[in-house]
Amino acid sequence: MRAAGALVTLQGAAALVFAAVLVARAPAASLPVGFVLGEAGLFVVVGAALVAVWVGLVTGRRWARTPAIVTQLLLLPVVYSLIGPSRQLLLGIVTGVFVVATFLLLISERSRIWSMGLDLPDADLPDADLPGAPR
Repeated sequence: MRAAGALVTLQGAAALVFAAVLVARAPAASLPVGFVLGEAGLFVVVGAALVAVWVGLVTGRRWARTPAIVTQLLLLPVVYSLIGPSRQLLLGIVTGVFVVATFLLLISERSRIWSMGLDLPDADLPDADLPGAPR
């Protein structure tokens, strides 16, 4: 989960950096400055939310797994857009590998066990429900 948290924080940092770039380039934009600043505000909110999810993941908060998974699912159309219509093949492939790797870490068996609290010593489950238990 910590590895997935590190990858999620990179996504949050990327959103915050993109917001800063939008603000810096707002005066030169062809759109009204208010529109550009509104978009930058959206990326600040997304980036801050991802940083909060990262903090939750690395500190062992089980609630943080679901928003991290949803974020990866929402980024898949971005990957498609980069590879397909935008024709930015290299950036799309790198982003796709990053998103899929994060997603796979978040949905792995160990991650599921952790999120359900089955790894806790006081988990009240029969041995047959634990992975690797004899059948």
